Amino acid sequence: MIGSYVAVGDSFTEGVGDPGPDGAFVGWADRFAVLLADRCPVGDFTYTNLAVRGRLLDQIVAEQVPRVAELAPDLVSFAAGGNDILRPGTDPDEVAERFEGAVAALAEAAGTVLVTTGFDTRGVPVLKHLRGKIATYNGHVRAIADRYGCPVLDLWSLRSVQDRRAWDADRLHLSAEGHTRVALRAGQALGLPVPADPDQVWPPLPYRAALDVRRDDVHWAREYLVPWIGRRLRGQSSGDHVTAKGALSPDDIRTRIGAVA
Repeated sequence: MIGSYVAVGDSFTEGVGDPGPDGAFVGWADRFAVLLADRCPVGDFTYTNLAVRGRLLDQIVAEQVPRVAELAPDLVSFAAGGNDILRPGTDPDEVAERFEGAVAALAEAAGTVLVTTGFDTRGVPVLKHLRGKIATYNGHVRAIADRYGCPVLDLWSLRSVQDRRAWDADRLHLSAEGHTRVALRAGQALGLPVPADPDQVWPPLPYRAALDVRRDDVHWAREYLVPWIGRRLRGQSSGDHVTAKGALSPDDIRTRIGAVA
């Protein structure tokens, strides 16, 4: 039984793409916290989400890892390095060295450290050319997990997120259903019984003409890709002026999930 959980990371762990009824994001980590809380007596579970969108690995280490040391949870999830890997010219071997330093610090502060691999981007426009770089980083993450005895939330092998319905309109962040499936996979990574199969097959999609697909691609490039590139050229981050969610009540999370289910 896990009585306390802290989530550390960037937009993936903050829950971008999975808005609640008030517009604030829920996400896989919040949903996973509910799975954990359901296994505890009422009032015996605490959860804190420290993740902030756009954060690079070193920023996560500087801002969030010290808070984990203060909270000393039974479990911490650590998903970081993805934004570093996306940047041109970064070396996945070097990023992995810094990742291991953070895992070492977290292992001293928490009972269990759940580490996360990157997604397989073979079907993602713009990012598919980074597939080899992500695979290299994933290999390091698994080796680090072996050295420190960490369970692994393996997103590369999660076949269900290869479907476009698992992704938000920006094609960079998971949809609500995508986040739900990752939460279920996180439960499996810890050997917990989960209420559904995260790799459950999606219903068939209706036929879409090539012109419709092309029209969607053009809209996506205009609405999401160009602004994303522009922020990087200006040295801006989507997480500028964003603060972490902090401590959250599992009951409040259940209410917000139920309102958009």
